[in-house]
Amino acid sequence: MIKNFLQSARGQKLKRRYRALKGELTSLGWLTHGSVTPNHPGNWRWTTKVKSKTVMLTLSQDQAHLFKDAIINHRKLEAIVAEMRTISQEVILKSATVIRKKSPSKKHPKTALS
Repeated sequence: MIKNFLQSARGQKLKRRYRALKGELTSLGWLTHGSVTPNHPGNWRWTTKVKSKTVMLTLSQDQAHLFKDAIINHRKLEAIVAEMRTISQEVILKSATVIRKKSPSKKHPKTALS
């Protein structure tokens, strides 16, 4: 069944986009989450959560630049994975047999016995 949908125009378009997204993943550099903010002149602060605790670390300007790039890469990663998930769900839903439920009967199943 999956081959039928993937051979359609929409399926081919999704397949190409999915491959492109996989390629984008390989181009990402270092990854981290958190935020970088100015602390004092020439110093920066990286803030992140570790085991539900906020952790702060003072950074040099060079470190701050590297952390900012890694945070941007992490956000790109999250966006790519979200799009890949959406594409995967569409392909799977349109490729598999749909199970149709019976319409509910008009009678209520839990009627009192007299």
